[in-house]
Amino acid sequence: MIRHKRAYIALSITVIVAVVVGYVLVVRKPSHRNDTTSKAPTKSSPSKEQAKRTTTRLIATGDTIGHDALNNAAKQADGTYTYAAFMDQMKPILSSSQINFCNQSTLVGGEQFPITGYPSFNAPTALAKDMAGVGCNLINTASNHSSDKTQEVIDANVALWDTIPGTLAVVGQNRSLSEKNKVHTFDVDGLTYAFLAYTTYSNSPPATNYGVNMYSRDFATAQITEAKQRGAKFIIVSMRWGTEYSQGVNAQQLAESQYLADQGVKLILGHGPHVLEPVKKLQGAGGNETLVWYGLGNFLHAQLESETLFNGLAVMEIDPKTATISSVGFLPTYMHYDWTADQAARQDLLARKNFELVTLETAEPLFSHSQLKTTIDAQKTRLQKTLNTYTTVPFVTAKDLGL
Repeated sequence: MIRHKRAYIALSITVIVAVVVGYVLVVRKPSHRNDTTSKAPTKSSPSKEQAKRTTTRLIATGDTIGHDALNNAAKQADGTYTYAAFMDQMKPILSSSQINFCNQSTLVGGEQFPITGYPSFNAPTALAKDMAGVGCNLINTASNHSSDKTQEVIDANVALWDTIPGTLAVVGQNRSLSEKNKVHTFDVDGLTYAFLAYTTYSNSPPATNYGVNMYSRDFATAQITEAKQRGAKFIIVSMRWGTEYSQGVNAQQLAESQYLADQGVKLILGHGPHVLEPVKKLQGAGGNETLVWYGLGNFLHAQLESETLFNGLAVMEIDPKTATISSVGFLPTYMHYDWTADQAARQDLLARKNFELVTLETAEPLFSHSQLKTTIDAQKTRLQKTLNTYTTVPFVTAKDLGL
């Protein structure tokens, strides 16, 4: 009996080991991020996970802004900075996606320059590194704040992203005219993408004619044409535009979105107003369908208005075989910080603490500590109404994303 029992135990251990090894080799999901910003994408055999997946998920976030209060809260006792804890709940969500667009809307030149917030920004290097750490791999750096400092700070910001692995493309700021004119492409699941990024305005006059991608139809058309010549079947354009704090779409946004659609752009990711704006499907002159997110609102930041704190993530599934967007959803989020009533009354901005970006479905315990004169239900209703101005976009939850 003992001999049989030992044999049974040995056999059980062998089976368990085989199952564990099989899990590691087969089930564990590989990374789909590859560094193609400065070199041509490499072709590789699709993994089993890729073969099982029929669509490519793209998630787009709003503005990441290096506000003074956020920088102050991120500073550690030893003088270093970390922002990871402020957005760690976003990491599993972004990990469910192969392409994650994030908008670095203020300069990240690093500690070699003074760290400053509004109105002339420069953040520590940790802000960009922690954006990548949470899953951001398609980065826009062109905004109205890109020229807040000198060209030297822009150069440092571009150089910083060169050192961060795992990005598909980082576009918007440049160290030279050749970098400005470069068209960035990358491959995911066998589909070639192009990523272009522009800002339509600048708070300060740009120091050079190449430091920031200032939008013009001629510039955009030339880059779109080159993208097509290089084999891009899905062109994404990031646009800094719109009226700040307006949930409506202005005339320039309507005109330029239609122009870009007519050039064959498949997806336009808008930002700048700091609040959510509507989503619209356009028909391009070539018969293509173009999806426009006019304003993605905010991601990580420390603004005050409730409309800037309740935003969300654009979630899209792309069919790589047809180079079309097969489904669209919106995951609402809430940007929280603790603030006492007295601190809020005194507008003691640096007193804010416990910054945390969470999904709206988990926001209630944190929201009860805010000083906002609104309710979660009111903000949910506002987001739904804004989203569906032109087309229906359903809310999704983390569970809907397989989490």
